[in-house]
Amino acid sequence: MMQIDTYLAKNENEMNYFVAHPEHFEGLPLLVYLHGAGERGKNVEHLYRHGVARMVKEGHAIPAVVLCPQCPAFFIWNNMVKEVKALIDLVAEKYKVNRDKILLTGSSMGGYGTWELGMCYPETFAAIAPVAGGGVCWRVSKLRRTPVLAYHGDADTTVPYSQSEIMIESMKRDACLEVSLTNMEGQGHNDGIYNAYFSTDLVKKLLTYEKQDHSHVYEPCEEMF
Repeated sequence: MMQIDTYLAKNENEMNYFVAHPEHFEGLPLLVYLHGAGERGKNVEHLYRHGVARMVKEGHAIPAVVLCPQCPAFFIWNNMVKEVKALIDLVAEKYKVNRDKILLTGSSMGGYGTWELGMCYPETFAAIAPVAGGGVCWRVSKLRRTPVLAYHGDADTTVPYSQSEIMIESMKRDACLEVSLTNMEGQGHNDGIYNAYFSTDLVKKLLTYEKQDHSHVYEPCEEMF
């Protein structure tokens, strides 16, 4: 079993989160999981409904420090990128993780957040794995040096499979480093998310990546700023 350290926000400028880790954690990767829309708010127990957080709750041993923040009600992760990045930096320092192995994944609203956070801070993440998400396709060149492992059920009626297809095809046109889309065939939203984490090697594969280049990645239209 992993040890779970839970932090409850003291004011509206903070967010709830938990950190799960093995007994000896210094130098391990940091795996960040962003939940979906239904887990927003103040009840930290809701974090354990899906994805990596559920894996932790069910006793899966993950060879990493796992950070699961809770998005405030009436916000989405795309509104919270600065706050999440600040929390990642805080946890990375406190738990003395390997900063070349900071990985990001999320499902549904968290899949959108994974795309957005990855594009805002491409110098930080060794790889990202958005599940049942989508994003701003004209900005994917920000991920040219970041491996992207996307997963999506092709029977998803909540977030259509085409949302991931658009992002992945845009990345391929921009000749990004490494990109893949795993089709969870015949699966809808929640079952596609569940099986992406519990029936594939998503987490195991994500944890193999290591950041080689932390230099600045050009932002589209940056010359006009």
